[in-house]
Amino acid sequence: MLDRVAAAAARDAGGIDAALLDDFLDAVWRAVAAGRRLPASRVRGYRRVGEDAAAGGVALRALLDLYLSAAWRLWRQLPVVQAAAEDPQAVVTAGEVLLRATDDAVASLTEGYQLARRQLVRREESDRREFVDDLLAGTADVTGLLRRAQRFALDLSGPHAVLVVRAAEPFAEGTPAVTTVERRLQGSAADADALVATKDGALVVVFAAPDRDAVAEVSSRVREALGRPDGGRWRAGVGRRGSGPGAVVSSYDEARRALDLGVRLRLEDPVADASDLLVFEVLLRDRAAARDLVESVLAPLRDVRGGAEPYLATIETYFDTGGNATETARRLHLSVRAVTYRLARVRRLTGVDATRAQDRFGLQAAVLAARALGWSTEPPG
Repeated sequence: MLDRVAAAAARDAGGIDAALLDDFLDAVWRAVAAGRRLPASRVRGYRRVGEDAAAGGVALRALLDLYLSAAWRLWRQLPVVQAAAEDPQAVVTAGEVLLRATDDAVASLTEGYQLARRQLVRREESDRREFVDDLLAGTADVTGLLRRAQRFALDLSGPHAVLVVRAAEPFAEGTPAVTTVERRLQGSAADADALVATKDGALVVVFAAPDRDAVAEVSSRVREALGRPDGGRWRAGVGRRGSGPGAVVSSYDEARRALDLGVRLRLEDPVADASDLLVFEVLLRDRAAARDLVESVLAPLRDVRGGAEPYLATIETYFDTGGNATETARRLHLSVRAVTYRLARVRRLTGVDATRAQDRFGLQAAVLAARALGWSTEPPG
């Protein structure tokens, strides 16, 4: 009879294993017969059942449904209930014992289940952090990484890219900002193959990038999740696409460099794409040569009143407008006369004429290198 009750309760609970009832039905039957509570040792045993259920992936709701269904199905089978007309008071006592026994068992089950789930979550978080560290460091064995990546729904054999975000407030696992980014990525092209994590206070998104459109979509959704970057509240960099764990490491490094360049270059777009900044990568590949170029061309501008920055901004804008002094003046909120004065002074101090085609390439390369190096903000000497 107890086996039939257990099987019916298991069906009520969605078909979970009736063995999770352990000795509950027999223990309650004996407790009602004796008119006593469940022994403490038995109640503690249900905590272990809760732990096992959590480790086995059983939902807590289904587990509790199993026990509650077993309790009400057992009630009608109890001898004291079947003989209720002979001793009504005994039925009341039996009901109290059964309800108390069920309450004790369910409380112990829930405690064990929740403790086990917390331990599982902590273990998963630890495994996740270790995996992210190994993946981005590029020091772990490739075969092992590919196998571990499957646990986190990543298929690293396909093209992936990495986006890195830094903000005034460091990112931490489980914070609202991280959760918001994860939710915004749901339903995107990268949703089925994206990993959102934190590292060294930055937010890191490793995502499937089969094409440039996927990169653009993820960048757009991160913007939406983080809101307007007013006052430089946050900035991001995204690396180029590639396949395999090694490509993820390269994309991560490129994303961090792109982020730093975005800050130095004061890019209007808060998300700096490494693919759009390759010219700076070329300039900085030999930093000593880049610095030598800057110093040999632009060093005299450091000695003028106000420093080199106003002149660099004028040269940049002049080139951006295709050599249009009027448009340059409008963008910089200057008079045309002020613009031509600055350009003339650059020519006089450096010997390079921004208005001459043969001088433009070298001057523009020097200005770009200066921005990439942060040269104008460095102290003289």
